Amino acid sequence: MSKVLAINGSPRRGGSTATLLQKALEGAASAGAETELIHLIDLDCKGCISCFACKRKGTKFIGSCAVQDDLTPVLEKAMTSDAIILGSPIYLGDVTALMRAFIERFGFMNVSYDNKRHNHFTGKINAAFFYTMNVPGLASLLYSSVYKFNAGVLKKLNGTVTRLVCTDTWQFDDYSQYEAANFDVEKKKKTRETRFPKDCEKAYAIGRRISIARKDGQHEK
Repeated sequence: MSKVLAINGSPRRGGSTATLLQKALEGAASAGAETELIHLIDLDCKGCISCFACKRKGTKFIGSCAVQDDLTPVLEKAMTSDAIILGSPIYLGDVTALMRAFIERFGFMNVSYDNKRHNHFTGKINAAFFYTMNVPGLASLLYSSVYKFNAGVLKKLNGTVTRLVCTDTWQFDDYSQYEAANFDVEKKKKTRETRFPKDCEKAYAIGRRISIARKDGQHEK
């Protein structure tokens, strides 16, 4: 049985990002995978503290993070999963601080300064990154550098890397209670009712696909 881990970088446990991740895990479960969803907002953790313990000669922390906090077991689960799915909204042009902390720790511990591959990890883990954002579709192209950087981190896992971008998300239960006059609420409501279900279907398919691909040892091109 393959193991698929989803990590939610949104502070909302039941928002759009969490919903997409849950749908992806449902897809993975339909293929027989063991699944788990972790909300980073529930953890007491920090980003990389530049201690370089993971680079010191003779250390036991090569390929792992020496910092001990609530993120430590999550990093261990990620590195022993068959597939991981990360999800984060875009806040002020980047992923959340929660997800950034995870990426710093997860990415840097796998970086090698001592070989041409620049990578300690020799296994294979399929990965996906789900992005949610309030902006319309074309504006999401502004974040291509964010997508590229995070894909580079995930490619260090030697598996496939898949991206899902969900735009024009529904932010408030009641827009009349907030200063949000710039938004066409009816248009956003229609988008939520018509486009978001399709994004959920895509998430389900991605979860199922990366689970099956890893389990069978066959990877996407």
